[in-house]
Amino acid sequence: MKFGGTSVADLERIRRVARLVSAERDAGHQVAVVVSAMAGKTNELVAWTDGSGAAAQGLTPSDDEYDVVVASGEQVTAGLLAMTLRNMGVPARSWLGWQIPIIADDAHGRARIDDIPPEKLGASMDAGEVAVIAGFQGVTRDGRIATLGRGGSDTSAVAIAAALGCGCDIYTDVDGVYTTDPRIESRARKLAKVSYEEMLEMASLGAKVLQTRSVELAMAYHVPVRVLSSFVEPGEAPGQGTIVCDEEEIVEKRIVSGVAYSRDEAKISLFGLPDHPGVSSTIFGALADANVNVDMIVQSKARTADTANMEFTVGKRDAARAVEIVRSVQPDVGFEDVQVNDDVAKVSVIGVGMRSHTGVAKSMFQALADKGVNIQVISTSEIKISVLIDAAYTELAVRALHAAYGLDQL
Repeated sequence: MKFGGTSVADLERIRRVARLVSAERDAGHQVAVVVSAMAGKTNELVAWTDGSGAAAQGLTPSDDEYDVVVASGEQVTAGLLAMTLRNMGVPARSWLGWQIPIIADDAHGRARIDDIPPEKLGASMDAGEVAVIAGFQGVTRDGRIATLGRGGSDTSAVAIAAALGCGCDIYTDVDGVYTTDPRIESRARKLAKVSYEEMLEMASLGAKVLQTRSVELAMAYHVPVRVLSSFVEPGEAPGQGTIVCDEEEIVEKRIVSGVAYSRDEAKISLFGLPDHPGVSSTIFGALADANVNVDMIVQSKARTADTANMEFTVGKRDAARAVEIVRSVQPDVGFEDVQVNDDVAKVSVIGVGMRSHTGVAKSMFQALADKGVNIQVISTSEIKISVLIDAAYTELAVRALHAAYGLDQL
């Protein structure tokens, strides 16, 4: 069972979580619980480390010590939940990442889990204890705390489920996965089932329900995942939520299952690139070496002979660093200019049914054209089409596409 920040935002909500955990144990299950930091706590801790917090003015960021600070939020929640369970008469103990251990690489702030030996957790659970685990954190092989990136508690939960050989229920502030963000489109519908592939695309394209890496792990290790609401009491009908499963388990495959969006995008434009082999390798090799993730890429011929223009997107957080890296290879590459625009948004349609149906792109482009939305960049895969647009048109585009594919009629 995994509970996100809004589910453990205060002591009363932690008590509700404890009641849900206790009910699962009373039903005869061995239970491991992964918790996030209280809502807003991680942002507060990050502000202390990046100089934006009043008490942190003048601090120089340091990746490994950054992880020490921001991982403390989950430690507090794990201790409070274990304490609450004990007060209810439920045997429980808290576990930090280094105690299990959750072994991770040393990419501080965005570490990936390498291994989770299940012996200690398994022995504790076999003895009747509820294992309450601090999410979002692991330990490097040289003993340093490493955090897993935003939403990393989802990854912790799925990885632990894989290590224990069990399913994973993700409790959050919504009761499942919807066709799009209900805050933008009131006619959004909850999906009973969604494939790992679709959920992976939704997560990577801006849907906030699950972290991308957690879906990758679930798909790789065939971990059954269910998304449920934590805002119920034991005995109330929580609904079935949404089951994330193999594509073969979905009988009727929809052409389009959902519309996702992300405002956390920046577009970087390079002008006057020499049009010869090795240029792209130099640019994107330097970005990869700096752990800057690049998403959409498009290249076109420039007006000047033997030159090209290129546009690509990165996360807003990485935009300034990406421009610095690109400028550092300018003497080797020889492009004319670089510009950045962070007033953009990515809007995507996703569905496994795209593999066997034509006309999906036509419907998307027509729906956006009818609303006067200009497309800047396009990228596709077997089961998704993404477009980059002006951020001001995000909500209009989401609603138009949701209606165009009849998602309000599921």
